[in-house]
Amino acid sequence: MPSEHLPEFCVPSQSQAAYGQGETPGRTGGQITVGLSGDACIRSSHRPVVATRTSGKMDKPLISHHLVDSDGSLAEAPSEVPKVGILGSGDFARSLATRLVGSGFSVVVGSRNPKRMAGLFPSAARVTLQEEAVGSPEVIFVAMFREHYSTLCGLSDQLAGKILVDVSNPTEREHLQHHQSNAEYLASLFPTCAVVKAFNVISAWTLQSGPRDGNRQVPICSDQPEAKRTVLEMVRAMGFTPVDMGSLASAQEVEAMPLRLFPGWKVPALLALGLFIFFYAYNFVRDVLEPYVQEGKNKFYKLPVFVVNTTLPCVAYVLLSLVYLPGVLAAALQLRRGTKYQRFPDWLDHWLQHRKQIGLLSFFCAPLHALYSLCLPLRRSHRYDLVNLAVKQVLTNKSHLWNEEEVWRMEIYLSLGVLALGMLSLLAVTSLPSIANSLNWREFSFVQSTLGFVALVLSTLHTLTYGWTRAFEESRYKFFLPPTFTLTLLVPCVIILAKGLFLLPCISRRLTKIRRGWEKDGFVRFTLPVDHALAQKTSHV
Repeated sequence: MPSEHLPEFCVPSQSQAAYGQGETPGRTGGQITVGLSGDACIRSSHRPVVATRTSGKMDKPLISHHLVDSDGSLAEAPSEVPKVGILGSGDFARSLATRLVGSGFSVVVGSRNPKRMAGLFPSAARVTLQEEAVGSPEVIFVAMFREHYSTLCGLSDQLAGKILVDVSNPTEREHLQHHQSNAEYLASLFPTCAVVKAFNVISAWTLQSGPRDGNRQVPICSDQPEAKRTVLEMVRAMGFTPVDMGSLASAQEVEAMPLRLFPGWKVPALLALGLFIFFYAYNFVRDVLEPYVQEGKNKFYKLPVFVVNTTLPCVAYVLLSLVYLPGVLAAALQLRRGTKYQRFPDWLDHWLQHRKQIGLLSFFCAPLHALYSLCLPLRRSHRYDLVNLAVKQVLTNKSHLWNEEEVWRMEIYLSLGVLALGMLSLLAVTSLPSIANSLNWREFSFVQSTLGFVALVLSTLHTLTYGWTRAFEESRYKFFLPPTFTLTLLVPCVIILAKGLFLLPCISRRLTKIRRGWEKDGFVRFTLPVDHALAQKTSHV
């Protein structure tokens, strides 16, 4: 089945680095200082070797003594140890020095106060003044904030021809305020240098603890191919996976990556929050405000647990139906147009792209509803209700209370709810990359589409069993408002009815043909040339 018709709860592939311990990746902490590096240069044709262990806690190599390339092969070690400079002595500079030393580089760090900063760096890294060794290394990491770039202008002659690797990140306000990226601004200050943007999506914690599956990628961009190639080799030697982002004009996009906060979740989260507020207010009016106004009963104690528990299944049920509604609309559009090659409207296209997040939020609300339901008998108010019911039974001389219909209704209601929650759990587990990667496309589509629709049907039966005949009782319409479950049934019932219509042979065959490439009135017309001389030269096939 085509992808536009599936719920796709799968989590998107990990394309950005993870950030650790609340730090802003690529930003330096502590005192901003300037530094130099050693004597040798890094050539793009060489790979660095792992340095020998030295004393100190920060001197432990963070990767093995054999360098692993991105394809899993071992990189050959050159005869000489390459030297790298770091300008800056903040947290990120210290973590960067630790990773470089552990990866086999000879590191020189510049500081305006080297005596005070030397103890914070690995003993294998040399901390010195900037005036002493700026001219030696070919690659220099600029690990300082944008506002301190101008302090390096006095070294422009000594930095000429060097490769400057900008690892900084702007704040969200700076990103919107400045027209130039940090890397482009650095390149404008040092036109004789080759500026490369890299390592800004990697946090200081990741540099110290080592790359993981979710934060191995390092986007790199530069206008100088040779400088970019040199940094690419360094990224591989440090255990990360380089991603070529093109020219330095892409630096603004690269610097925006760490500023993103769940960009694909904003609309689904706002949708779920809006549904929760609506149903919570609706249930508050029906279950709390109406008894207080009509009968003078104080039932505000229901707000923390009872009203929340009544709201959560409504949100979960509606969100689950919204996962399948865009697929129904997409199929209807394809049937109406008679082709699958016309682009969907923007609103429908965005809706289809957010289905996996909507589905996961639906699953988030469903277990919360189950937990809240288990907590209902533990409430003190529930115990008082039981005692009062027992007292009334004694006073009325009733020895046995049993309602066969209510017993069966509750048994079926709970059973269907457990089955629906189990199906939703299966969909959520299948969305994990480790599980999804072990399934082929047919298996994945069966779970996400077929079993997902089964979960929707089970949820609908669960809701109908809860409602039973209550929708036809006049006493259930408080303030003339219908019961909450009747509102939630509208969209799912439409989806189930539409799915049933799509299963009819006349519609199913046409939809299958369209999704296989058939188009209505899609035959090819050939027009003969008007000129007879041209017609004679035209070959007829």
